[in-house]
Amino acid sequence: MTNHLFELAGNRKTETVIPKSKKKRYQGKPVVSAAILIFIVLGCLCAELIMTKDPAYMDLLNYNKAPDREFLFGTDTMGRDIFSMIWYGGRISILIGGLATVISTFIAVVVGAFSGVAPAWLDELIMRFTEIFLSIPTLLLIILLQAIMGNANILSLSFVIGVTSWTSIAKVVRTEVRQIRNSEYIIAARCMGAGFFRILWKHLVPNFFSSIMFMVVMNVTTAMISEATLSFMGIGLPIEVITWGSMLSLSDKALMTGSWWIILIPGLFLIATVLCLTNIGNACREQTNRKESNF
Repeated sequence: MTNHLFELAGNRKTETVIPKSKKKRYQGKPVVSAAILIFIVLGCLCAELIMTKDPAYMDLLNYNKAPDREFLFGTDTMGRDIFSMIWYGGRISILIGGLATVISTFIAVVVGAFSGVAPAWLDELIMRFTEIFLSIPTLLLIILLQAIMGNANILSLSFVIGVTSWTSIAKVVRTEVRQIRNSEYIIAARCMGAGFFRILWKHLVPNFFSSIMFMVVMNVTTAMISEATLSFMGIGLPIEVITWGSMLSLSDKALMTGSWWIILIPGLFLIATVLCLTNIGNACREQTNRKESNF
């Protein structure tokens, strides 16, 4: 009996362990969105090499012309080549989104970090002002400030959009700074006589920048949409300044003439850029959450 038991135990089959396949580097990452965004940005930066016509030239003999071999994306109501306008105008739209995001991020980091290290009464005062500012509709503020500044241009529009879109990032920065302001290296830097801005850029920003990366990327999207909205409403950049927004401002005339390409093509480029930025921003947020959950 004992030998039989030992024989059964000796004949037991061992389980074969199947090694898990290694996760590829690009899995879970917005590779397609990044590739499309890079393609659009490079096309806008190298617009002079791609353009087939002068984007500002008004060919009145070929206005409202549907896409064909000569005009790949057709022409608008003033005879301008939409294919050339897409790449040339996209450069300005992306520039406005980038400049506005730099301005809003700088204001948010400074205000949020200062509020995080300030005394309790001053921190409360800054946060109440931020919440009041946040409760006002952003588009209304942009229209008001732009009306005060006068005629819109690239710099003024970027500034107006930037100074009205910093509040959400500032609140996140303030929360992150309050968590690390009593760390040993922050206290040591203060004891050595380091000023606020030196501590901010050397010690605070590297610790919370990954937490706000998602919001920074989304601010680019918001700025581009704001520029397009203002141009569509007729209070943005002048029509002679070619952007995706100013191209969409001709949509009312395009609808009356049935020129679908005047609305569809600039809209598709704007939506594609916005969606790509949104996917990249979501990936940044998921990566940040994954890092925080590992601690």
